[in-house]
Amino acid sequence: MKKIILLAFLFCICYSNAQFSPAVGSIGTSSIYKDSSAFISWASNCVVTRGYQDIAIPSGGYATVGVDSNGTKKASVNPVVSLGDGGIAILTFTSPITNGSGFDFAVFENSFNDVFLELAFVEVSSDGINYFRFPPTSNTQTLSQIGPFDNTGDATKLNNLAGKYRANYGTPFDLQVLQSIAGLNINNITHVKIIDVVGNINVPYATYDKNNNPINDPYPTAFGSGGFDLDAVGV
Repeated sequence: MKKIILLAFLFCICYSNAQFSPAVGSIGTSSIYKDSSAFISWASNCVVTRGYQDIAIPSGGYATVGVDSNGTKKASVNPVVSLGDGGIAILTFTSPITNGSGFDFAVFENSFNDVFLELAFVEVSSDGINYFRFPPTSNTQTLSQIGPFDNTGDATKLNNLAGKYRANYGTPFDLQVLQSIAGLNINNITHVKIIDVVGNINVPYATYDKNNNPINDPYPTAFGSGGFDLDAVGV
């Protein structure tokens, strides 16, 4: 009985510290390079609703870098478009995305290394009206705010959040995760929505993962290129 209890205790420790896919170049990474033959198409249209440069200071204005169409075409072909705090991009495709074997699409951001990560939620829709979010996890510490030029940290602590990989490497998403959701046809995804994670860990501006943990990433980014910098979405 003592052995069973000990094994159960160790299992709980391992489970609570479960790690997700690591950074680019590490064994087990799920990152996908932009030139991979896995990609068959890229977003053909992008509509952006900008967020503030600093959500706590609306008078500072909105993010300004890039134009909506920068979210289309292959990664790195266009410059990026910056979403700002809580900004939104909605992307559509020449043909709907379907649920295949393994990952179905990937989102590209422009981080210059493996630890300075600006994150975003990802939602999908099969009618352009009702959107459903991939369940995000952030196990990044929440004891202190990550500053505007500080490192977010380890990709193994992040899951189902766009932006966990550096530039030219997409963060992939598997529609199978959303298979049981009423009102969503995972074989007819017409729209992908990218929503900037504000990154502030304090109420009222915090945004939360599936476990109700505030998601900590660089904040404030009170400049024109603030927030998630969308490069592309590849199918």
